[in-house]
Amino acid sequence: MKIAFFDRDGTIIKDYPDENWSAITQPEFLPGAIETLQQVMQKGFKIIIITNQYLINEGFISLQQYEEINKKMLKDLTRHEVDILDVFYCRHGRREGCNCCKPQSGMIQQAIEKYPAIDLNESFIIGDSIVDMELAIRMNIVGFGINVEVPAEAKDIYRIEEVIGVLQFIN
Repeated sequence: MKIAFFDRDGTIIKDYPDENWSAITQPEFLPGAIETLQQVMQKGFKIIIITNQYLINEGFISLQQYEEINKKMLKDLTRHEVDILDVFYCRHGRREGCNCCKPQSGMIQQAIEKYPAIDLNESFIIGDSIVDMELAIRMNIVGFGINVEVPAEAKDIYRIEEVIGVLQFIN
């Protein structure tokens, strides 16, 4: 099974400074995000969202606030005929030392355990942070960084300007 692992904040929906997240009640989709998700599905990929949500354990938002935003985002995506296979999130603080906070591989390992048919050789990660690209390198899969500086020696890691830029690379 081919999987497109999408980061959430800054990739699908708008990201905000940590201290502003508590006031956010509605997800705002980034330009081209919904169309990109639709086209990625048309190219035969299933979509899994993997998102660091340290905001929860660091006290910027509650678990309920995270769940409300996520629920609204998924409802909007369903309305646009985008099927999200699953969402994996890490709620741990950045200094908690867990194995799921990107760039650690825990969320992808959870996905593989839940969906053993995942073929990482046919999958990719897209995100707006260096930790997303470090995870791609760690898992030895293709990575697309939205305005992320990519190490020159990184194999199969590409810098793109916006989320829709991923479409020029995938079959």
